[in-house]
Amino acid sequence: MTLSFFDQFASPTHLGIPLVLLALVLPWTLFPTPSSRWLGNRLIALQSWFFNRFTQQLFLPLNREGHKWATILMSLMIFLITLNMLGLLPYTYTPTTQLSMNMGFAVPLWLATVLIGMRNQPTHALGHLLPEGTPVLLIPVLVIIETISLFIRPLALGVRLTANLTAGHLLMQLIATATFVLLSIMPGVAMLTAILLLMLSLLEVAVAMIQAYVFILLLSLYLQENV
Repeated sequence: MTLSFFDQFASPTHLGIPLVLLALVLPWTLFPTPSSRWLGNRLIALQSWFFNRFTQQLFLPLNREGHKWATILMSLMIFLITLNMLGLLPYTYTPTTQLSMNMGFAVPLWLATVLIGMRNQPTHALGHLLPEGTPVLLIPVLVIIETISLFIRPLALGVRLTANLTAGHLLMQLIATATFVLLSIMPGVAMLTAILLLMLSLLEVAVAMIQAYVFILLLSLYLQENV
């Protein structure tokens, strides 16, 4: 029984062909395509309003150089939100529960922000490794600690997203299994666990959106330090 709980995180295959690529392509087919007409439908208007408001809020602290990242970060956030939300449906697969995929998103973007800082303002970028006013005896230790904290950032991004989604899916499956087992033994308790499962499902919808937002927010903060 314990092993079956983690079967939902295994990459599905059909006739030996991994279906993870299908799960990654599916979200892009759900978005409405822009229309050349002056007046679009309500869905496109709502989508445009959400994109504009979120972009203004996220990139307000950044200068014009940082605004060049708006397209890629917004596209990634919508992509992550859609993947997380589709993973909450029954008999679906959530690619963002795989640490390898999340690290594949986090490491290149984090490395790009670091390289931009090193290219545009190397003195300021290296200055983050040594806080101002540090005693001379502590300089080697602080440089090592700040370097480790710098390189651990992409790992923290990937692990945070993976851990939150994995924990939520496991908890939902545990409560759903308990509800099914208690249904024939103690119907009253089973009803309470079913209500708890419903509340947890609503919480997981919020977590799916919040974790995608936090992922992009932290990337924008790393970008803010280097532009």
